[in-house]
Amino acid sequence: MNKVYASVIGVFIAVMLAFNAILAGRAGDTPSLLIIHAVGLVTVSLLLIIKRTRLTIGKDIPLYLYSAGAIGIFMVLFNNICFAHLGVALTASLGLLGRSVASGIIDHFGLFGMKRVAFTRSKLVGMGLVCAGIVAMALF
Repeated sequence: MNKVYASVIGVFIAVMLAFNAILAGRAGDTPSLLIIHAVGLVTVSLLLIIKRTRLTIGKDIPLYLYSAGAIGIFMVLFNNICFAHLGVALTASLGLLGRSVASGIIDHFGLFGMKRVAFTRSKLVGMGLVCAGIVAMALF
């Protein structure tokens, strides 16, 4: 079931890329970042209320983990900039390549305290096929 969820995430990302870029084109890059993340904050706040979940910030959480929010801001900004020049498909594909390479490195070395998952030969073949497809998209 998790693989189905991961595939659905891919659909959400493509739609999100398009919506974010269209919003950026109409409202501007920086204002759209504020709008996008304000809507996200409202949505998460509603989820917390609906689920009756308390927001607790643990003292045992390393500070670097909080940087994910700032990384998200730059991710949306760069996606919006790329979308205008590359379109949704190539922007999403190149993003997938970057995520795949970075994820493989994080898994293989168990970075950030993650469980170590070896990068196997079959994963390398799969990564090569994905890379070849993205190169073909970018060149043709």
